[in-house]
Amino acid sequence: MAQQSTPVVSAVGLTKVFRDFWGRPKAKAVNDVDFEIHEGEVVGLLGPNGSGKSTTVKMILGLLYPTGGSLSVLGRSPRAVETKREIGYLPEESYLYKYLTAEETLDFFGALFNLSKAERRRRIDQLLEMVGMAHARRRRVGEFSKGMARRIGLAQAMINDPAFLILDEPTSGLDPLGCKEVKDLITMLKKRGKTVVITSHLLSDIEDICDRVIILYGGRVRATGTLNELLTVNNENRIITPALPPPVMNRLVALLRENLQGEEFRIDHPRRTLEEFFLEVINRAKAESIETAGVVGGGKIAEYLSEEEKSNAVLDALMSESAASPVAAAEPAVVEEPIVAAEPTAPVLEEKLAELTGESAAAPESKTEEEAQKKQEELDAVNAKLDDLLSSRK
Repeated sequence: MAQQSTPVVSAVGLTKVFRDFWGRPKAKAVNDVDFEIHEGEVVGLLGPNGSGKSTTVKMILGLLYPTGGSLSVLGRSPRAVETKREIGYLPEESYLYKYLTAEETLDFFGALFNLSKAERRRRIDQLLEMVGMAHARRRRVGEFSKGMARRIGLAQAMINDPAFLILDEPTSGLDPLGCKEVKDLITMLKKRGKTVVITSHLLSDIEDICDRVIILYGGRVRATGTLNELLTVNNENRIITPALPPPVMNRLVALLRENLQGEEFRIDHPRRTLEEFFLEVINRAKAESIETAGVVGGGKIAEYLSEEEKSNAVLDALMSESAASPVAAAEPAVVEEPIVAAEPTAPVLEEKLAELTGESAAAPESKTEEEAQKKQEELDAVNAKLDDLLSSRK
């Protein structure tokens, strides 16, 4: 794999010491660690509990400051805002607002990255379809199972189309179908040039998707390398053939015994993994169109994660700049004279009133005359009472 001169993550002598209330060293969680992660790699960060994995991840995210050594992420400080814009993070526990729906949750995280409303809507639709949660988009997150909440957490980690993803136990709580979909997604992200760091205790998942692993113990790197380098057993051979007839098998066994000179060997049948068998059963059920109330399989990868759309972003930026440019502001404003509408005549008003009330034009006219006559009679009565009161005072 071709490696760039500037790695995505570079740690030299990285050290983190936790201190007590009096400032005395309490625990050295990370102890003089050196490693690099390059663009397009999928790297597994492994180790038992307390080995320094979480502390290392928090320093990469800029949540903890190193006690010693140097650390750069995407060529900048981990605490730089520009760095954080390019990072997607899935924590070990999905801390989501339980009263928000799945749709509102993704909209909230998209707004944190200043995505437009239209862009948020487009990405939310694609992400919910991708993680198999489109049917539950308006359900509150607090009602979700751990696996369903995990899928929403994975979607929020990719809402900003990050260049660098950190996934802490990404398959935790997922069923085997969900695990397979997550691994396929990570493979697709790698093909697009994304860099992914995975921490997990499920070593089979790491073996399926990672190019390289870094194993920590006691705050130090104990082993690092590609899976082929670390797992290949060079002093043994394995031959896999189609099923052989008994005479051929007998001759093969005799040949092996003759050449191995008493050393033990084993002949058995290949065995598929339980995951492969499980997925085969599920796919057969889907082919038979069997209904289920559980999580459905995820769809294809979100379009904005699989296609380059930089040209659209540049075009939008140019349009916004031209709209706010001083040249446009300097143009003389065109002052339009107000348009004064002619006052409608009385017959026209009567016709409009008749259309709204459903009455004829003649009916409102007669009604108006009666009301005017009644008001005049009331006014005459009041005037008469006023005259009587004034004359009595005299």
